Amino acid sequence: MFNITQLHIYPVKSLAGIAVQEAVVTERGFQHDRRWLLINENNRFLTQREFGALALLETEISTEHLIIRHRTKPELGLLEVPLQTNSDERLTVQIWDDFCDALAIDKAADAWLSEALEAKVRLVYLPDDSPRQVEPERVKMPMNVSFADAYPYLLLGETSLNDLNQRLAEPVPMNRFRPNIVFDGAAAYQEDSWGDLLIGGVPFRGIKPCGRCILTTTDQNTGIRHQGGDPLKTLATYRTQGNKVLFGMNLITLGTGIIRVGDELVVL
Repeated sequence: MFNITQLHIYPVKSLAGIAVQEAVVTERGFQHDRRWLLINENNRFLTQREFGALALLETEISTEHLIIRHRTKPELGLLEVPLQTNSDERLTVQIWDDFCDALAIDKAADAWLSEALEAKVRLVYLPDDSPRQVEPERVKMPMNVSFADAYPYLLLGETSLNDLNQRLAEPVPMNRFRPNIVFDGAAAYQEDSWGDLLIGGVPFRGIKPCGRCILTTTDQNTGIRHQGGDPLKTLATYRTQGNKVLFGMNLITLGTGIIRVGDELVVL
């Protein structure tokens, strides 16, 4: 029997995530998950790959606002962004090889974030009417994703992390891998082979194991990159397939609903 032990959303791509007890399942990902994005002056996406300090920006969802605070710069105060933006400024933004329309938030948000990061950035939002297709070579049905790298959901087993940590000189926490859904009860890496499954009665489908990047070497509490390259270097010694280092499973959903910590995960 497999059970859900953690659920996470990441409202702004590459900023700190939020552990939640329940989450609303939508086609693009959990409600509020990676609907906001930081871009540079060329309208290209920014992540912890370039700015490890993004990990220091904590996020919170209130009834009406996305709230952002800097972990080590309390003097900046809070940035509050309405969940329902009334912006009509549309930009074409680039995320990987994709180009999609996004809504600029406002100059005050841009100024706060630029000061926090000591770099000129803008904050944008992905509206419902802006399509961004999941990899069409793998998912034939129309299926949109948020500003996540490629897929709406990332599933990871606690046993898989435990197996990795036994190989590391210094164990790493789950937040290094930024999963949406964490479960227990399976053998290490058993999730690699899963196809259709139910979580709390909501249908999901495993598409492919997730290729990992240098972001996994960034300490999510300090924003500092591990100089030795672990855990990515260690994963590469036994989890490499082609030119990808695999850890966790990319999912899409085939339905909607609410899932909760403690729900049963059933492999079909």
